[in-house]
Amino acid sequence: MKPVSLIQFMIEERRAGHVNAELSLLIEVVARACKRIAVATNKGALGGVLGMAGSEDALSMNIQGEAQKKLDVISNEILLEANAWGGHLAACASEEMEDPQPIPDMYPKGNHLLLFDPLDGSSNIDVNISVGTIFSVLRCPDGVTEPKAVDFLQPGTAQLAAGYVVYGPATVLVLTFGHGTHEFTLDREVGSFVLSRRDIRIPAETAEFAINMSNQRHWQAPMQRYIGDLLAGKDGPRGKDFNMRWVASMVADVHRIVTRGGVFYYPLDAKILQQGGKLRLMYEANPMAFIVEQAGGAATTGRERIMALQPTALHQRVPVFLGSRREVELATHYHRSADEAPG
Repeated sequence: MKPVSLIQFMIEERRAGHVNAELSLLIEVVARACKRIAVATNKGALGGVLGMAGSEDALSMNIQGEAQKKLDVISNEILLEANAWGGHLAACASEEMEDPQPIPDMYPKGNHLLLFDPLDGSSNIDVNISVGTIFSVLRCPDGVTEPKAVDFLQPGTAQLAAGYVVYGPATVLVLTFGHGTHEFTLDREVGSFVLSRRDIRIPAETAEFAINMSNQRHWQAPMQRYIGDLLAGKDGPRGKDFNMRWVASMVADVHRIVTRGGVFYYPLDAKILQQGGKLRLMYEANPMAFIVEQAGGAATTGRERIMALQPTALHQRVPVFLGSRREVELATHYHRSADEAPG
C-alpha cells in the first residue's frame, strides 16, 4: 500500500468535512515545530540541550513553580515562534507560561486557540527516556479579537483536535479530530510524518496498569482498595494477575496504552489535595482524554468524565484515570461507591 503522508491525510479530512483549511494548516505547523523539537531532543548532550535552564544560583522556573530544563524552554520557544505568523491562530497558551500568548499585531489572526505542554516528562531528558509534546485546539469564541485566559476555559468536549508527539526511538504523532485516533511516524529520510496506524482501538479489557506506587501511602481509601485488589492477583477478588508499568512521562505511558491497551492513573492524594490533582486539565488531561475516548477508551477523574468538566482556571489540575474502558469504569466505580456509602 502506498504510504499516506500527514499532508495527504489532512487533505482527506478536509474533503470529508472533518477539518477546514485553517485547522489543517495549524496541525501542519505544529507537526513541523515538533520535528524541530525532535532534532533538538535527538542531539542530546551534543546539542547542549541537557540540564537545567538558568544558572546554578537562579534556576529558571515556570508558572507551575517547577524548575525548567533547557529543552523545556527551547521547545516552548519553537512552538511559539512557529505559530506566530501563519494567520491560523487567535492566541496560544503554554503550560510553561502564566498567561496566553497573543499573536503579534503585525501578523494576521485566525479563529483557533492552541494549548500545549511543550515537553511533557522533561525530568527524563537527561537519562534518555522518551519525552513528548501534547497539544489541544479550541475555537476562539465569536467576536473575540484579543483572547484572554477566560476564552480558553472551554470543556474538553469543545476540542476541535488534540494530539501528542513522542520523541523516542521513533518520533510518533498521534492525532484526533473527533473522528477516530490515528498515528503517524516520522520518516527521517524524507522528513515527513507518514500514517502508520489508522483508527486505533484500545482494548476494553487489560491486565496492565501504570501508577506511581511511591505515593500509595497518600492515596484516598477507594484507590487503596482498588490497587490492593489488582496486586492480590489471581488469588484476589479480580481473579487474574496484573502487570505494572511506570515511565513518569505521561506521553510515554499513554502511548503504551494506545499501542497495546492498559490504564494510566494519577489519582488525588493527600499531598496534592489542595491543588486538586497533579496533571493539568487544559494541557494534559483534556487532550489525552479526547485521544483515548476516540480510540474506544475512557477518561475520568475517578469520579466524573474529564471532558465534561467546566474549566475554572487556565492551569487547573485534576486527577486522571484513562485507558482501557472497562478497567477505568471499574476504578471509577470504586470511588463513586465510596462517596455514596453512608457515613
